[in-house]
Amino acid sequence: MAALLKDVFNKKTIILLASEIKKQYRSFEKEAFIGIVFDQDWKERELKQRIRHVSECLAAFLPEQYEKALEILKPVSLEVSLQCSDLVHLIFPDFVELCGLDDYKNSVSAMAFFTSGSSAEFPVRHFIVKYEKKMMTQMYKWACSDDEHLRRLASEGCRPRLPWAIGLPKFKNDPTPILPILEKLKNDKSEYVRRSVANNLNDISKDNPKIVIKQAKTWLGKCTETDKLVKHGCRTLLKQGDPGVLKLFGFRKPVDIKLKKLKLTKEIKMGDEIEFEFSLQTTRKKLGKLRIEYIIEFVRQNNKTGKKVFKISEGEYAESERYITKKHSFKPISTRKYYPGKHSVSIVVNGIVLSTKKFMIKDG
Repeated sequence: MAALLKDVFNKKTIILLASEIKKQYRSFEKEAFIGIVFDQDWKERELKQRIRHVSECLAAFLPEQYEKALEILKPVSLEVSLQCSDLVHLIFPDFVELCGLDDYKNSVSAMAFFTSGSSAEFPVRHFIVKYEKKMMTQMYKWACSDDEHLRRLASEGCRPRLPWAIGLPKFKNDPTPILPILEKLKNDKSEYVRRSVANNLNDISKDNPKIVIKQAKTWLGKCTETDKLVKHGCRTLLKQGDPGVLKLFGFRKPVDIKLKKLKLTKEIKMGDEIEFEFSLQTTRKKLGKLRIEYIIEFVRQNNKTGKKVFKISEGEYAESERYITKKHSFKPISTRKYYPGKHSVSIVVNGIVLSTKKFMIKDG
């Protein structure tokens, strides 16, 4: 069985944390701190719950004065970074979120310091909510920094829909305050930063697709790295088959393309895989530029259904006919639960469904 992420917070890491704090703060009650961290509920806590619990324990054992607590934690965080995973380091920015929301000046400085060890993308969002204009001005300053970690924080921290984090409803409704930061970072020399810009664009596209399409038109064609960023930022719109985005990336309507001989496994047991095959043909000399995908319509709980798009391939096809085979596993995974019943597979070419067939999954 694979190790759980939450188990990076174990006896070894907590003892290390406590030992490093003791070096900086002689009055620190090391053994008492460790005992309170590993309380009766420890094993049941998930990753973020463990992070918050450790932060709360730190707040109880460090000086009550927030600025003094930060002075202790900053050198400790450097040692922890050297010996532990980035996940363990998330304790430090979480402490800022827990204890520093009313101390803007010291917290901004602390988030800038701690973000290089992992990321301050989660706490910074609480400061954006409370101090929006002032914080977004600071985010733009970070976007101009020589430190790639701060530049990434400027983009990642203001994503409207950042996973694992609180949402930013104002930016879902109107992402205008984010755009100057993305504009500044779109040609960043660091792929680490550019990927964050792409993810921010993708977040925006889920609520404001027209803004992202407009931005994409402006940015495309300038350099290879930015083109890659834009395409990654438009991935949700591409999966949705948005005509404007498909056209932007050169995927024409497949009016001259026919799908032939779609065959698939008609019935499988839970945990097995289906196999399907088909061919794409054109009356032209070549198929041209194609984005080939398939949609699985899943059975959900209470007889509801849900769809998910999966990519098969994408490219320029010089032949007039292409034969394709594909398998899809229904082995249970942590992020998706399968249910018995009638499912379907649809073949999609350049955003258009060309054929659909049903198959049955029986309870194994």
